[in-house]
Amino acid sequence: MPNYLKFTISVIVCAVAAVAFHLGVKGGWVVLGLAVGMVFAIWLFPEAKKREANGG
Repeated sequence: MPNYLKFTISVIVCAVAAVAFHLGVKGGWVVLGLAVGMVFAIWLFPEAKKREANGG
């Protein structure tokens, strides 16, 4: 996944979490924690790649 796409997704996730926390959604701290985890995971873990099949 290209870096610009990771950045865009990260910004959207952070914005949604910030709005949810600001509006006082029940479990706001959980939303913030999940958002941090999602952004961390999208940058830390590599994208899955298809393995080439062996001839036999």
